[in-house]
Amino acid sequence: MIADRLYASFLQEDDHGEQPSSTSRFDLGKVVCTGNATLRLRTEEVLTALRRHANGDWGDLLPEDAIANDLALEQGGRLFSAYGFGSDRFWVITEADRSLTAVILPND
Repeated sequence: MIADRLYASFLQEDDHGEQPSSTSRFDLGKVVCTGNATLRLRTEEVLTALRRHANGDWGDLLPEDAIANDLALEQGGRLFSAYGFGSDRFWVITEADRSLTAVILPND
């Protein structure tokens, strides 16, 4: 599955061929991508978004949504990030139990 290869790449090296930093604030669990996301998004932008999401950079969210994520991170709730704009917009969602992270498009 493409998402598994993306995640394996995410775990192995960053944009400069180096190991990712240990600044991840939580485990992503299994990473999956919807079919539409796999077809429309570039691998590099997905990997960048996954790194940002794991580091607590929630992307382009309203301040109250970012605050809700910070609380969810502390209290074990679902985490939601948004990246890109217009037709390139996509979401990264990690389940409350941190077992699964999904990359999806808004219309999925």
